[in-house]
Amino acid sequence: MTRDEPGGRVFFSSVGRSLEVEDEIRLTSVGIDIGSSTSHLVFSRLTLERLDNRYVVARREVVHESEILLTPYTDDTTIDARSLGAFIDRQYEISGISPKQIDTGALILTGVAVRRANARAIGELFASQAGKFVSVSAGDALEATLAAFGSGAAARSIRESARVMNVDIGGGTSKIAVCEGGEVIEMTAADIGARVLAFDGDGRVRRIEEAGRRFAGEVGLVLEIGKKPPANLLDAMAERMADRLFEVLSRSALSKETNALLRLEPLRNERKPDAVTFSGGVSEYLYGREHGAFGDLGPLLARAVLARTQNWGPRIEPSQEGIRATVIGASQYTIQVSGSTIFVSPQDALPLHNVPVITPDLPLDDDMLDVGKIAEAVQTALRRLDLHESEQPVALCYRWRKSATFSRLDAFCRGVAAGLATGLARGLPLVLVGEGDVGGLIGIHCREETLVPNAIVSIDGIALKEFDFIDIGALLETSGAVPVVIKSLVFPGTAALGRHRARS
Repeated sequence: MTRDEPGGRVFFSSVGRSLEVEDEIRLTSVGIDIGSSTSHLVFSRLTLERLDNRYVVARREVVHESEILLTPYTDDTTIDARSLGAFIDRQYEISGISPKQIDTGALILTGVAVRRANARAIGELFASQAGKFVSVSAGDALEATLAAFGSGAAARSIRESARVMNVDIGGGTSKIAVCEGGEVIEMTAADIGARVLAFDGDGRVRRIEEAGRRFAGEVGLVLEIGKKPPANLLDAMAERMADRLFEVLSRSALSKETNALLRLEPLRNERKPDAVTFSGGVSEYLYGREHGAFGDLGPLLARAVLARTQNWGPRIEPSQEGIRATVIGASQYTIQVSGSTIFVSPQDALPLHNVPVITPDLPLDDDMLDVGKIAEAVQTALRRLDLHESEQPVALCYRWRKSATFSRLDAFCRGVAAGLATGLARGLPLVLVGEGDVGGLIGIHCREETLVPNAIVSIDGIALKEFDFIDIGALLETSGAVPVVIKSLVFPGTAALGRHRARS
C-alpha cells in the first residue's frame, strides 16, 4: 500500500472467502491442452490444508481423463473451434463435472493454436470461465520444461541422483530436457514430429508440413496430396528423422542439416545421461502403450528412435506420463495465501490476473550486491520461460537475505529494474514478490530512489516457484488489504497421476 493509507492483513482464496476460518480447501481443477496435433483434458480434485499461514496440497486425484482428439481443422492453419468446442462440452458431460463446478484450471495453447485467430476463437470457448483459468501460450523452452516435470524426469533425477534426459516427441516438434537435482539444466527443441506428414484412412497424404517435405526430399520421396507414398520410402523417412533426432540428443557438433531443424540452442552434450525417458504422443508407441494407427508416422518413428536409444548406452526408464504429461501437470493447481507488508502505487494498478512468475537465481548473499549480476540473473530467468519479450507483466519472486541497508536495497532495486528494462519500457507494472518482510521497503525504494515511473506492486510473505501464476486483487475498502491468489503447477513427484492410477 502507499504509505499514506492505513494498512491491514487478511487472507483470501477468492473474493468473499476468508481463509482465516478455514483449515481445509477442496478444489476442482481442469487442465486443457490444445496443440497442433492433439487436444485433451484432465479433471482433478485437490485438497489443501493449512500449514501455519499457508496452504499446501495434501491430496490430489485425477477424476477424469478425456479422450485424445486429433485437433480438427477447417484448413491447414485454422482450428475448427466449433468441433473443438463440441468435444470439450462432451468431456465435461462424461466427467460429470459442469463448468460451474470448476474452481481453477489451465488452458495450454501450443503450435498453431497460439496463432492470433485460433487463440481468439479458442478463448471464446472458455469466456465464461476466463477469471478461473491460467492461459499459457507455451514456447519451445516452456514446453520442454513442462514435459520434463510432467513426465517425472525431474523427480527421477532427485530420487536416483542421476542425470536424466527427457525426450518429448510430439506431432510437430521434439523437446529435449536434461535434468539434474530436480532442475532442468539444458534444453533444446527440433522440428521433428510424427505429424509432419498426415494420412487419411486409406494411407493417402492429407497434410504436409515444411519439415515433412524436407525429410521426404532427403530420402527421395516425392509427396503429393491425395497420393499414397511407397511404404519403403516412408520407413526411410522415419529412419532419417530418427537419425537427426539422435544427433541432437547425443552430439556436441551437429551437421548443417540437423542444425537447421533446431528451434532453440543445441545441447552441450558434455556427457551422456544416466537415464532417458520419453513423453509426448510418440512415447505411447515406444513404451508399447498404444498399438493403433492415427494417420501419421508415430509407430515408424517410435521404432526407429527406440532402436537407436537402445544401442546408445543410457538406460531407458518408463515415464510417469506420456502424451498426457503436460496436461496432467496443468490440471494439478494449488493455492498459497499469505501477505505482510506491501507497497502499491498507484492503487488502480490492481487487480492483476494470471501474472507468470520468474524465480531468478539472485546473488543476494554478499554484503555488497552486484547490480550487473542481479540484472543478468533476471534476464536469464525471463529467457528460460520465454518471457523475455512478453507483453504482459511478470512477477519476480526473490528471497531476501541478510540486512536491508540502503546500499543493498539500492543495488537490488537497480539490478531488478535493469533486468526487467524491456517490460518496463513498454509501460508494464513492476511486480515484486518476496518471502521475507521487506516488500514495503523495496517498493518505496523503487519509487523514491530508483525512480521507477511505472506502477509498482511489491508484496511479501509469499513463497512462489516457476510455473506459478499470481492473482493480486484490488485494495479492499474496509481494511486496505489485498487478496492474493497463487496458482501453482503441481507436477507428479513419485507416481503417475493419470493412466496407471485410473486403471488400478
